[in-house]
Amino acid sequence: MLHQTSLAGSFALPGTSMTVSRMGYGAMQLAGAQVWGPPRDVDAAIAVLREAVDSGVDHIDTSDYYGPHITNQIIKRALHPYPDGLVIVTKLGARRGEDKSWIPALSRQELIDGVHDNLRNLGLDTLDVVNLRVGGMTEPSEGSIEQPLTVLAELKRQGLIRHIGLSNVTPKQWAEAQTILEIVCVQNFYNVAHRKDDGFIEELETKGIAYVPFFPLGGFTPLQSSVLDQAAASLNITPMQLALAWLLQRSRNILLIPGTSSVDHLRENLEAAKLQLSPAVLDDLDSIGRGPETVISASEHQTKE
Repeated sequence: MLHQTSLAGSFALPGTSMTVSRMGYGAMQLAGAQVWGPPRDVDAAIAVLREAVDSGVDHIDTSDYYGPHITNQIIKRALHPYPDGLVIVTKLGARRGEDKSWIPALSRQELIDGVHDNLRNLGLDTLDVVNLRVGGMTEPSEGSIEQPLTVLAELKRQGLIRHIGLSNVTPKQWAEAQTILEIVCVQNFYNVAHRKDDGFIEELETKGIAYVPFFPLGGFTPLQSSVLDQAAASLNITPMQLALAWLLQRSRNILLIPGTSSVDHLRENLEAAKLQLSPAVLDDLDSIGRGPETVISASEHQTKE
């Protein structure tokens, strides 16, 4: 059974004055193919951003290495001067090669340059939230993150960053980070099929820290699951709407940033914030992560091609 609720609710980022709606928007897809260069239709990208904000989205996820630079420039063109209450979250820790590759960028100077690139291209004096991105493309790697995090802490003291989060980290790395400064959010790979962070989410919830899944719909290749398809069909919604609604009901500290370059798709995603799933549907979806039912996520799909 499906029930409608008015909104997905809001979440207060710990230690801040920022309260955001749990349904946000991820801007990665506003750049061109392979997140490189300008989109085919810049006006359409601007329309998506304006539609998102007009619909109540107050949390946009971005990075200056999307494009590179292009996505932030489009955000500035579409929304600057920014409306009160809009929180822009960006990421540092990577750069783009001329071959469109993703290259770690965690040295002191790379992080400093990254902050200034984001400030310039977004048209800001201070960045609301900066996530330190480490690890591989979708999975964390072990090791201390003290050195790059100390650089961000220094930039925070200089007034260039208000708050700091983490992306693609292990629980151990998060615990290490908490000894250096307050972490307001963690952004990791997680969705109805990829459930490695179940325990981590629960630990963060007890601390009041936001968990923001990236690739909530599977990433560059959408989730493929007969269970998801059948459950969505029975509710007369799309599989992607169902996957988003499941995440919102998974834990109150989960914030969503599904991305799209289409106004129609944006509206579909936002509708998921109004859905309330029954216990029976939740049980069916939980079986995807527990059992042998085949679900192909972004990284898995690429290895099967």
